[in-house]
Amino acid sequence: MYILENNSVTKIEQTSFKELGLIEKDVEEILRKNIEMLCDEENSMLIIGQQVTNEEDGRSDLTAIDKEGNLVLVEIKRDKKDIEQRKEAFEFQAIRYAASLATIRLKEELVQDIYSPYVEKHKEEFKDCNTHTSAEIALKELEMFLEANNIDSNRLNKKQRIILVASEFDAQTLSAVAWLNTNNVDISCYQICLNKTEDKIFIDMKKLLPVDDYNDYFVNISKKTNNTFRKQRNGAITRRQLPKIDAMLEWGIVKPNDKIIAKNTNEECILLESGLIRTKDNEEMSLQQWLKNITGWSSVETYVFSIHAATGKSLSELRAEYMENNEDK
Repeated sequence: MYILENNSVTKIEQTSFKELGLIEKDVEEILRKNIEMLCDEENSMLIIGQQVTNEEDGRSDLTAIDKEGNLVLVEIKRDKKDIEQRKEAFEFQAIRYAASLATIRLKEELVQDIYSPYVEKHKEEFKDCNTHTSAEIALKELEMFLEANNIDSNRLNKKQRIILVASEFDAQTLSAVAWLNTNNVDISCYQICLNKTEDKIFIDMKKLLPVDDYNDYFVNISKKTNNTFRKQRNGAITRRQLPKIDAMLEWGIVKPNDKIIAKNTNEECILLESGLIRTKDNEEMSLQQWLKNITGWSSVETYVFSIHAATGKSLSELRAEYMENNEDK
């Protein structure tokens, strides 16, 4: 990988968390504050727990709730060596923790057991932290998230999701996760790729699993002495890639200087030719970041919560209409 600047290129060298002096706890904090790296702009997710302990002293890394009202367990390992050195398999460890979340159904239970302790731990990050208790803040934030995403508070956590994150995975973990997916367990693998220049670190997050075809991920019964794991051929995408704001501008679905309103609020911004937006305070940023600032969520389903002022429709609706009308063209 290279950086092009003024007709000259600078090579970006690969690096690792170990080389950077970062431990698993550091990786966890990076993801806690930037969970959108795992769920992109098509999902909303709210981090509600960190280092949650079950009755058998199992301790999970991060816990979130998604736009369907289901709990998401995020388990992190720094690298493949950390995975292989554990006595308990990475994916099995995560399954045990996810099973501990399966009985939670009530928002009050979710607040008391998971979210309130999280708010207490990071209280300075929340509004009204000096005038309200952690439980009050947690309940208010959760109710706002549920309402905005049309989640029935009486139908919480019907299923659980697992996300495994590491800078490198071993073949057996990927094989096990592939098998679990074929048996309807919602579990994903994300690989963190690190590169660096003299003064910057670049992070690329790749979703390895799930995929449409798992055959290349299974570790088969050995037929040779050297049973080499074969990598997935087509590079890994897990679901249809929906067009983003740059394509919507190119197609004329939206135009520069269009006004965008954050759903369920009076907050407005102006869409720029670059695909970024300009806020009322004259700041330029992405739609995702703007919505995160307004909602206080960890990640926001950008195109659902961005309302095109001229049409009154969400960007998601406008995009879907255009794609349907032009499907055969």
